[in-house]
Amino acid sequence: MLTYPSINPVALSVGPLKVHWYGIMYLIGFVAAWWLARLRSKQDGSPLNQEQISDLIFYGALGVVIGGRFGYVLFYHFDYFLQNPLWLFYIWEGGMSFHGGLLGVVTALFIYGRKLGVNGFVLTDFIAPMVPIGLGAGRIGNFIGGELWGRVSDAPWAMVFPNAGNLPRHPSQLYQFALEGVVLFVVLWWFSSKPRPRMQVSGLFLIGYGVARFAVEFFRQPDSHIGFLAFGWLTMGQLLTLPMILVGLFFMQFGRKHYPLKGR
Repeated sequence: MLTYPSINPVALSVGPLKVHWYGIMYLIGFVAAWWLARLRSKQDGSPLNQEQISDLIFYGALGVVIGGRFGYVLFYHFDYFLQNPLWLFYIWEGGMSFHGGLLGVVTALFIYGRKLGVNGFVLTDFIAPMVPIGLGAGRIGNFIGGELWGRVSDAPWAMVFPNAGNLPRHPSQLYQFALEGVVLFVVLWWFSSKPRPRMQVSGLFLIGYGVARFAVEFFRQPDSHIGFLAFGWLTMGQLLTLPMILVGLFFMQFGRKHYPLKGR
């Protein structure tokens, strides 16, 4: 069993103001996405110039925050919302959902694309390779905060997390960092380094994230107020991920058929 490296989740405290590591990880993710997007904007055929990248990241950030909060409330705490609809706006209490954030980002990109006169899928293909950086940073934030821990395990790398009892558990946040962050970034960056039919990069992102999340859910502790939804093993994360994989497969096939590259 490894020792959990207990780190104060508050990175900086100035009077009543507290800056949490989780927030810093979000900032790192956005800055990294901005930097990588500027690199991609220099490539031939880029749909955006460097001046438009900042606006793209701004729209994406709004989508992440608004969609992530809506998704968390509606997917995971809908009963709270019914009892107190204003709880939706209690963002200081925390709570974000990746699936909600994804829908928020896609909506924001299509709105921005319409403003520019650029197809929304062109923008999602452009930004998809940068998303895993933010996902990986967020999982490190989860690990530092000692939240979203894994199931009880006797693996030699299992850890005892604060507020999770005295039994060692899988560090599932690190599994997600490795798969959703590092591996998915490498795969998407390589795949998008060459011209691809429209929608295929977006489709591969959905498939890659979906498969990674579905697999890690077998090691991650289900939400205590939801538990398993079916068959004694299906979690909310897996249930929300299955449509992503199916949509990703559809995007890959649709893009190959309807937007073939010229000269092929």
